[in-house]
Amino acid sequence: LEVPLETVEEAARLAGEAGAPFFLDPAPARPLPDTLLERVSVLTPNRMEGALLAGMEPGAPPEEIGRVLLARGPEAVVLTLGGEGALLCLPSGQVEIPPFPVEARDATAAGDAFAAALAVGRARGMEWEDACRFAAAAGALAAGGPGAQPSLPRLEEVEQLWNPKNQEG
Repeated sequence: LEVPLETVEEAARLAGEAGAPFFLDPAPARPLPDTLLERVSVLTPNRMEGALLAGMEPGAPPEEIGRVLLARGPEAVVLTLGGEGALLCLPSGQVEIPPFPVEARDATAAGDAFAAALAVGRARGMEWEDACRFAAAAGALAAGGPGAQPSLPRLEEVEQLWNPKNQEG
């Protein structure tokens, strides 16, 4: 949302016409029309952005924020919760996505890394929960590094941390 809202709406319209999914990371948060949210495939706000979009208090329960946003039109809402992980909200239900342990140095690009990796995971055919865990790995790695661009992890680093074999037990 760092471009004019009309640009975002046109991008959503074009994606819909092309049959392509439209991922929206609504930052910086501002009120959005339902006509836009109805065209969003995946909405990825953080807790504060989600509360604002849902018209709720910042301390509202993430589960309720997710339900309200999902009812406004997106196919999926993934609410990022910083060190608490994320909450995947689908019409079929909600799934808590645990965080990867990381010593946060600078969270500037963590949300961007999360949103990008979620799109990559889904484009690679991952199921929702796996794609969210993949995204959480990217966000954790980004939060562990300094600055915005320098902290963005390489694909190999995300795959190594995310590796489902490392998550067993």
